[in-house]
Amino acid sequence: MRYIGGKSLLLEDIDNKIQELIGWDNINSTIDIFAGSGVVSRLFKSRRKKVLSNDLLTFAFVLNRGSIGINESLDFNGLGFDPLEYLNKLDSSSVALPDEKFFIYNNYSPHEGCERMYFQNDNAIKIDLVRLQIQKWYEEQKITEDEYFYLLASLLNAIPYVANITGVYAAYLKFWDVRTYNKLTLEPVELMLSGEKCICTNLDYKELLNVEADLLYSDSPYNSREYLPNYHIMETVAKYDYPELHGKTGMRNYDDQKSSFCKKRTVAEAFETMIRDTQCRHILISYNNEGLLDTESLSAICRKYAVDDSFQLFEFPYRRYKNKIPNNKAGLMEQLYYLRRR
Repeated sequence: MRYIGGKSLLLEDIDNKIQELIGWDNINSTIDIFAGSGVVSRLFKSRRKKVLSNDLLTFAFVLNRGSIGINESLDFNGLGFDPLEYLNKLDSSSVALPDEKFFIYNNYSPHEGCERMYFQNDNAIKIDLVRLQIQKWYEEQKITEDEYFYLLASLLNAIPYVANITGVYAAYLKFWDVRTYNKLTLEPVELMLSGEKCICTNLDYKELLNVEADLLYSDSPYNSREYLPNYHIMETVAKYDYPELHGKTGMRNYDDQKSSFCKKRTVAEAFETMIRDTQCRHILISYNNEGLLDTESLSAICRKYAVDDSFQLFEFPYRRYKNKIPNNKAGLMEQLYYLRRR
């Protein structure tokens, strides 16, 4: 899935710096406190470390809980058949419309009651059918918790391939992109079964600062753009909570999920709270030189809590997030801040 700020391109650098600065053999437990797409949590799990993977956004939590958060193989014995094959065969031909239960169709595809063009009608209905069926199986105890999140993750992974967007969901295109003519198809989710468990949580970062671990990795938001508006439909599919919507794009309310890292007046305090209060011995922070908090200020906070002059800053040239509007501004540097805590 395309994810703003995803660390796939920086993963090798993160891996190498942890080995250089700490040594993987000296780490048993890790916290990925803003896990997002989960690529760094996956790295930690591949290194056979205990992982606590957290994100406040429900859809990010579901993606991680339904993949790296599964630690044993799945059999779907409660169903007795292949659920992905069953779900992929669902279609709109037997559906009587309008149906008030079909939230995505009613609010994000064009018909008499809606002008939004996020999905073609058949795919919108299919998203609803699949989401409702997964929930029904779970409530009837025909699938386990692991199986429930696995299927939800498969659904969320399938949605970008039929969505009428440039990359995020803050707006839809005014014409049908070629991908929207694809048929929504769920694919198996890649699991990573290892000797160590990965626990996934859906909490505010402050609720995890009392958890002890060897390494805290932080990839907080860098600027004032909140993540939820960019992924609001994914959040709604994950929760399927029939929210009240606002505006032309059908945005859900997200006041209770706004990040203190996305506000100029609170970002320094947020970083200091995290660094000061964490119970982790080592801290590695991903940020960049154009973030809301300037390099000098974040470095000063790190030095304040670093023991034995352990603070180090590393910078890497980095490609900007791209959409269909080109941005050729040079000078973006991805940063890694490391310190050993007092």
